[in-house]
Amino acid sequence: MSGGTLLAERFEEQRPRLRAVAYRMLGSLGEAEDAVQEAWLRLDRHAEEVENLGGWLTTVVSRVCLNELRSRDRRREEELDTQVPDPVLAAPERDDPEAAALLGDRVGMALQVVLGTLGPAERLAFVLHDLFAVPFEEIAPLLEKSPAAVRQSASRARRRVKERAPVPDRDPVAQRGAVEAFLSAAREGDFEGLVRVLAPDAVLRSDGGALVELSRVLRGGAAIASSAAGFRALAPYARLVLVNGAYGVLTVVDGRPVSVMAFTVVEGRVAQIDVLGDPERLAALALPS
Repeated sequence: MSGGTLLAERFEEQRPRLRAVAYRMLGSLGEAEDAVQEAWLRLDRHAEEVENLGGWLTTVVSRVCLNELRSRDRRREEELDTQVPDPVLAAPERDDPEAAALLGDRVGMALQVVLGTLGPAERLAFVLHDLFAVPFEEIAPLLEKSPAAVRQSASRARRRVKERAPVPDRDPVAQRGAVEAFLSAAREGDFEGLVRVLAPDAVLRSDGGALVELSRVLRGGAAIASSAAGFRALAPYARLVLVNGAYGVLTVVDGRPVSVMAFTVVEGRVAQIDVLGDPERLAALALPS
């Protein structure tokens, strides 16, 4: 076996972790893949210098992601409350090792949304330390800060996550029951049924991309229930899927995905709904069969 083949095999062993780091950092599946590919290109040029392959690749991917986040920060004039990250979809009936490797057990859509509101340094510190157990001493050179300063960044991020990301029910039966109750009430136009399944302070976030008329934020169970009547026309085309590891809904019309709804269920009621309706991003998703 040639040295190049061996190196490629060792890189492929690291790919799932690298994609997971990049996705959590960027919230974009395409950009995550680009970051991993950039790491491979750099490894191909510097392979002889690398001693700890996993650590070196994680550092490279993190640097690429950090540069992208800083670039976004400069381009963005204001925070868009309607931004929804790319969802990771899987069929509920079967195991999906690739999706499981990408998500682990901690990245529901609610958490991924909050990660998108963090500044680049806070996001890097939180993702690497809290989600991947990278020591602060190894993160510090990436941010050109002391380990103590990185610890503070992670602590600030942790507080924001705790404040803004509801902790979902882990019981899949409870998740599925709440989502199915929401769908049933929406199909029937049952306002009272929707209010019962929605938490009083529930939030719905819809990202239509270039279709700005589809982008909005609704707050409160009654407000969301009032808007759900529009779902009746699409109800025949909706099916349950796993969205970032939790039950959600994929709607496909004539073979074309028109929306993905991610549900965060807390204590048996729907606390958050994140809807991706951006046609361009939907077309790029890998749909479960």
